[in-house]
Order: sequence, then structure tokens, then C-alpha cells
Amino acid sequence: MGIPLWLSIGVVLREQTDETGSWFLIGDPLVAAGCLTALLWRRRFPLAVALTVVIASTASALASGAALLALVSISTRRRPVEIGVVALALVTASQFTGGFYPVRSSSGLLWYQLAFPALLAGIAVTLGMAIGARRVEVRSLRYRAESAEREQTARAAQARALERNRIAREMHDVLAHRISLVAMQAGVLDHRSDLTAEESRVLVRGITDGSRQALEELRDVLGVLRADPGRPEPPQPSFDRIPELVAEARTSGLDVTLTSTVAGTPSDALGRTCYRIVQEGLTNAAKHAPGAQVHITLDGTAGDDLGVSVHNSPATTATAPPPPSGFGLLGLTERISLAGGELSHHPTSDNGYVLTAQLPWPHPTHEKRV
Repeated sequence: MGIPLWLSIGVVLREQTDETGSWFLIGDPLVAAGCLTALLWRRRFPLAVALTVVIASTASALASGAALLALVSISTRRRPVEIGVVALALVTASQFTGGFYPVRSSSGLLWYQLAFPALLAGIAVTLGMAIGARRVEVRSLRYRAESAEREQTARAAQARALERNRIAREMHDVLAHRISLVAMQAGVLDHRSDLTAEESRVLVRGITDGSRQALEELRDVLGVLRADPGRPEPPQPSFDRIPELVAEARTSGLDVTLTSTVAGTPSDALGRTCYRIVQEGLTNAAKHAPGAQVHITLDGTAGDDLGVSVHNSPATTATAPPPPSGFGLLGLTERISLAGGELSHHPTSDNGYVLTAQLPWPHPTHEKRV
């Protein structure tokens, strides 16, 4: 932009003085080069560089383009005071540029000498403010995109953690009971040398069946968690299947009795929670009290609470201590808390152990209204 002005001044000088002079050929380009070099620091020192370039453009017609670029750059900051100071300095400097060259101007063009630089300054300011607004918008969009990406990453991490907890809970509920019974039967074979051949075959058959059932249940759980299309969903634990669970425990060698005074049929969610409580109690009895008597008590009515109690006597068979865990009761406590109930477990005075839970059992009509 400075080159046309510089060349036009050179043409006028040729017409009026028949020469251009050394300043036009040497000084003017050197000042313009210095201004262009100073513009390299316009982002670090915006106001100082802009004022320096604008003031230096008084002595160089070729530097007028650098002055306009400096005004555009300072305008991107969108600070009215800085823009006003630099724009006023640019218009003022343009009035003194002709003093370095012996160029005669017509008096009728004085308004043009003021209006044209002001128009250029206005265009430069408008362009700079538009660029600044665009930069702010881009930064805002970039920040939103980064924020959305961080939130998405956090949600994905939370979802993975929840899914891991869900898988771990399902694995424990399904497999811990079955594997505990298998371990108990294997312990009996290892510590009892007085078993008959038929009793040994029964225990071995129980270990085989329990292992196979554990693998089948593991496959079913993984199929549900992976949501394999076409795979039928395995039957979910329910209150009605508690007698079946107790029967399986008896078959595996546990001495279990069940007493139920429950009036009515609990909902699916409540029945599933009750099933898991009994299952966890049987699992802990098989692991920590082999040979003990286990008594399960169920009582409650709709509109009140559903009580579950699993009490086992001290162990009567010496077996290898089970590996420490503690996650079963922890997960069961979380499950019961989500159901709005309370869980209690502690040793008894006869060196046994009792696991009790109280679950709210809303009336069916109340559940439908809710």
C-alpha cells in the first residue's frame, strides 16, 4: 500500500523539480524497512510499536502501508483509547509527510489531504476490530470444544468406572456363591479320609456340576453385559427362586433350613435384592464356617418391611482358610442402600455369625401410584 504513494510522489517530484533527491531514493526506503522490522514486535509491544511506526511514517511515504498495518493490529485489541490515539497520530502524521519533499499542492485539495487519511484510518480500524472479534469468537469456540472434549473424557472415564463396578458386582454375585460351594466340597475331600467310595463320588460329582454351572453362569453374565444380539437373557434372580438356591446349597453339603412367613409376593427389584442377601449369607457360611448349620428366616408383609436373616453356627469342619475378600458385604451394603434398606452383620455369642437386612416393602397400590 505504501509503494503506490511513494511512486506517485516520485512522479510529482520529477514533474516539478526534475529530480527525486537522495532522501526519496535512500532515506525513505530505509525508514520504511525499519518500520516493517519494528512490526515484528507488534504483538509483544502493541501500543509502543504502533505509535513508533506511525510517527516514523511522517518521514517516509513508503512506510504509510506499515503505519496502516500497525493501526489494524492495534485495533484487533478492541481498546477504544489505544485505537483513538494511534488513529489520531496516523492522520496527523499524514499532514506532515509532504514536508520532506518540495511538492506544491493546490489549496483546493487541503480537505482531501485530511479526509483521505481519515477514511483510510477508519477502514483500518474497522478491519482490525473485525479481525479481533473473529479471534475472540475462534478462541471461544476452541475453549468450548476443549471443554466439551474434557467433559466427554470425564464422562467416558466415569462410565468405564461404573461399568467395571457393575461387572465386578455381577461377577461376585453370580460366581462367588458357586465357587464357594465347590471349594467347600473340595475341602471335605481333602480333610476327610473316612469317606466311603459313594460319598466321594457324590462330592466329586458335586464339584463337577458346580464348576460347569459356574462356567455357564459366567457365560450368561458376559453375554448380558456385552448385549450380544440374539442371545436370550438368562432368568434373573427373584424371590421365588430362593428355595431353589437353598436346595442347591443342601446338595453341595450345607446344612440349611429355611423359614418363611412372608405374606404376598415382593416386586422384582425387592425380590432380587432379597435373593442376593441370602446368596451372600450362604456364600460366607460356606467359606468361613464349613460344616455349620445355617438358618434362613424371611418375614414381612406388603406396606411394611421385608426382613431377611441368615444365621450360621460355628464351623465344625477344619479346612484351609479362604482367601480374604470383604468385597461381597461391601457390594451388598451398596445394593441395600440403593434399595433404601439397612444391613447389619456381626458375630453372635455362640461364635457364629448373623447377617440381617431390613428392606422397605411398599404396598403394591402405592407403587403403581408412584
